[in-house]
Amino acid sequence: MAYPLTWDIDVFFKGGSASQEFAAFLDQLRIDVGEFDTLVSGWKVKSVEQDQHLLESAMELFEQSGKKMRQAGAFVSCLEAQDVKDKKANELRGQITKQSAIFQNALTKFDQKLVALDEEFFQNVLKKEPLKELKYILNERRERAMEKLSVEEESLINALAVDGYHGWSQLYDTIVSTIHIPFEENGKMKQLSVGQAANKFSDPNQDVRKRIFAAWEHAWEEHSEILAKALNHLAGFRLSVYEKRGWKDVHKEPLEINRMSKETLDSMWSVIAEHKEPLVRFLKRKAELLGVEKLSWSDMDAPITTSAETSVMSYQEGAEFILKHFGKFSSELEGFTKKAFEEGWIEAEDRPNKRPGGFCTGFPVSGQSRIFMTYSGTPSNISTLAHELGHAFHSYALKDTHTLNRAYAMNVAETASTFAEMIVADASVKEAKSEEERISLLEDKIQRTVALLMNIHARFLFETRFYEERKQGMVSSAKLNDLMIDAQKEAYGEALSEYHPTFWASKLHFYITSVPFYNFPYTFGYLFSLGIYAKAQKEGKGFEEKYIALLKDTGSMRVEELASKHLGVDIARREFWKDAVGTCLKDIEEFFELTDPLVKQA
Repeated sequence: MAYPLTWDIDVFFKGGSASQEFAAFLDQLRIDVGEFDTLVSGWKVKSVEQDQHLLESAMELFEQSGKKMRQAGAFVSCLEAQDVKDKKANELRGQITKQSAIFQNALTKFDQKLVALDEEFFQNVLKKEPLKELKYILNERRERAMEKLSVEEESLINALAVDGYHGWSQLYDTIVSTIHIPFEENGKMKQLSVGQAANKFSDPNQDVRKRIFAAWEHAWEEHSEILAKALNHLAGFRLSVYEKRGWKDVHKEPLEINRMSKETLDSMWSVIAEHKEPLVRFLKRKAELLGVEKLSWSDMDAPITTSAETSVMSYQEGAEFILKHFGKFSSELEGFTKKAFEEGWIEAEDRPNKRPGGFCTGFPVSGQSRIFMTYSGTPSNISTLAHELGHAFHSYALKDTHTLNRAYAMNVAETASTFAEMIVADASVKEAKSEEERISLLEDKIQRTVALLMNIHARFLFETRFYEERKQGMVSSAKLNDLMIDAQKEAYGEALSEYHPTFWASKLHFYITSVPFYNFPYTFGYLFSLGIYAKAQKEGKGFEEKYIALLKDTGSMRVEELASKHLGVDIARREFWKDAVGTCLKDIEEFFELTDPLVKQA
C-alpha cells in the first residue's frame, strides 16, 4: 500500500486547534490536576498506615494527570509543528503551560511529603505492593527534593516560570514562525520557511548552498538582537534558580535529569576531544572530492555524488528501505514500524509553514506516537526518519511497564533512536549496488559521526561557556557569535574555512526549557548505542529480546547501572568511550580506501 505523507491526529481529537473534544479533554485535565493538588496540599504526614494509603492514592492521581498532560502537550506540539501560523495552537500552548505549572506545583508539594516521611517507614512502604515497582522513581524524587528549596519557594518559581522562563521559549517559537528565507530559484524569488531552507544545504549545487547559507545567516542576524534577549533571559532565569538552590555547576541539573554522573560525562568528552584527527582528515578528503580547498559550513551536508539513485529516494521507497533493514534485526521492530507507516503516524510532507527539524512525541493515553519531519528524499532524511522511529519503538517497548516507570532520560532516549539509524545506515552501506552508491551512503553515515562528535561538541562547549559568561551579566549578540565561532573551531579542529556564527540563534535546542543542555545526550546515545549494536551484530535476531529488556529498564535505572546490567561495562571509565569512538571511526578508513582512486584521478 502507499504510505500517507501526512499524519493522522484527528484520531486523538477531531478538528485540530478548534477541536471541541480537545477542549473537553483540557477541562478534565484541569479537574484531575486539581484533585491531585488538593490531595497533596491536605496531606499531613505522620508516617503511619494512613500515609501509605495517601501515597498510593497520590500515585494514582499522579499517573492519571501526568498521562493526560503529556497527551495534551503532544497534541499541541503537533498542531504547532504542522502549521506555524496556527494562532489558536499558540493559545492552547499557553493553557497547557499554565496547567503544567499547577501540576509542577502539586508535584513539588508531593515531593516534600516524601521528604517528610520517616526514612524507615518510607523504605518499608516501598517493599509492599502496589508501590514496590515504583521504588526507584520514588526514591529518586525524594532525593532530588532534598536538594531543592521549600514548597513555597519552588511553587513560586514554577508560577513565575510560566511568563518568565517558558515565556521566552515560546517567544522564540513565535519569532521563528515569522522568519522566511528569500531564495531565487528557476528565475523566481521564493520565500522559504526555515525548514524548507534547511533542506537546501544538502543540494548538490555549490552555488545553491552558498546562496542559501548567505540568506540563512542574514535572516538570523536580522533577528539576532531579540533572540539574544530571549536566550539571555531564559538562561538568567535558570541561573537564578540554581543560585537560590545552591547549585554552582550548570551541569548538575542536566546530569541528574539524564541519571548520569559527572565522571561519565567528562570521560566521554575527553576521549572525543583526543580523537578528532580522523574526523578532520575526513573533512579534508570531502573538500578534495567536492573540489574546494577547505570545506565551508555550507558544504557540510553537500552530497559527494550527483547520482539520482543515491541522492533522492521517494517517501515510499524510503519507508520500504527502512522496513527491509529493520526486519533483518527485529521482527517486532519491523512490525511496529509498518503499523506506524500504514496508520499515518508520520508527518513527512514538504510544504510551506511547517516548523523546521524533526521530533517524535508520545500520546500515552492512546498508546501511540507521532513523528514530525520534512522529507525531501535525501539520505539524511531517511536517517532522520529511522531515528524518530527508534524513539517511537522505545515508547512501544515500554508499553507493559508502569506509566511512571516510562519516564526515561534523554540520553537513553537517543540511544534507541541512534541505534535505529545505525541499523539502516550500516546495512545500506553493505548492500550498496555500486561503488558510487557505497561511497555516498558511507559518507552519509560518517556525517552523522561528525554531527555527533563535532557539531554536538560545539553546542556543548558554547552553552557551557555562555552560561559562565551569563553569570557575569547579559551577553551581547556579538559576543554570542564569538563564543559560537570559538566553540565550532575547537570542536571541528579548525577544519573549516567558514563557520556559522548565528548557529545559537537558529538552533531550537538552546531555547528548550523542558531539558537544559539539550546536546550531550545525543552524543552519549550514539556512542552507547554502538555497544548495543555490537552485541546485536554478534547475536542477530536472538538479541531482540535482550534489547527490549534493556529499553524497559531505561525509565528506572541510572545509565551506569543500565550499562553494567545489560552490556557488562563501566561507562564512567575512559576505556568504554575509547572503544566506542574507535568503532565509529573505522568507517573513515573504509571511506579513504574507496575514495583514494577518485582523488588520484583528479
